[in-house]
Amino acid sequence: MTGYLELAASAVMYALGIVAQSVASRRADDTTSGLGLLARLLRDRLYLLGFGGQVAGFALAFLARAELPLYLVQAGSSCAVGLATAFGVLALGWRVRSVEVAVLVVMAAGLVLLVAAATPSTAHDVPTGPGLLLFGLPVLALVLVQRWVAGVVPLAALAGLAFAVVAITSRTIADGPLPDLVFHPLAWLTLLAALVGQSYLVLALRRGPATPTAATMDATTVVITSVVGIAALGDRITPGREWWVAVGVALVVAGVLLLGSADRVARTPARASA
Repeated sequence: MTGYLELAASAVMYALGIVAQSVASRRADDTTSGLGLLARLLRDRLYLLGFGGQVAGFALAFLARAELPLYLVQAGSSCAVGLATAFGVLALGWRVRSVEVAVLVVMAAGLVLLVAAATPSTAHDVPTGPGLLLFGLPVLALVLVQRWVAGVVPLAALAGLAFAVVAITSRTIADGPLPDLVFHPLAWLTLLAALVGQSYLVLALRRGPATPTAATMDATTVVITSVVGIAALGDRITPGREWWVAVGVALVVAGVLLLGSADRVARTPARASA
């Protein structure tokens, strides 16, 4: 039961982080990009508040991955988009339309299916050498190509890829003693991937609104981690409920993407009339 509480708390912290980082990133007046922009924003108190929320969400999700399958943890974390919308309404005066409420219901239904189908389990161990090679190469590629990526959707999708590496590597080491993580190479790769993903997220948030940006990122992460977790890490499903997972993941992914699309459409008339 502890894993489920950690997952719920992580979604709340992620949502608070998304809202704070969105406001801070979009008000930043800087021509730098990537890690340079991230370094500048780390001096912004509001961004630090959002970053703290992301760190707390990551820590809680990390603990949840010790016993819960990735398809559930990442789907639960992706519901932070819906919570971020609710926080935006309460704190920033965002407007919520009936279509967005319907989408949040769809996401909630998908999450319920995943909770009902999930079976707690410990992930397969990944040997350090192959793990560094297999997961380190995508992170290195993301660092090298960042300066040539400009669009909001590609930036958000690549942030999702980086955070997928974070989820996969942390799932393989989360069940070990926490003090030993300091000496585990995959733990350091997890932190590097998180930093790279954060830099992509900052750039995406500067170029587009928070909800569609987070939706694209989360949809990418959920799909990649769900497939890898079930196929390679030994994530378990309650017998006879395999289709619950397929439908649940599809509903959550469709929900975050529809929520992002609805937010983008809602902002178009405002831009056109400006």
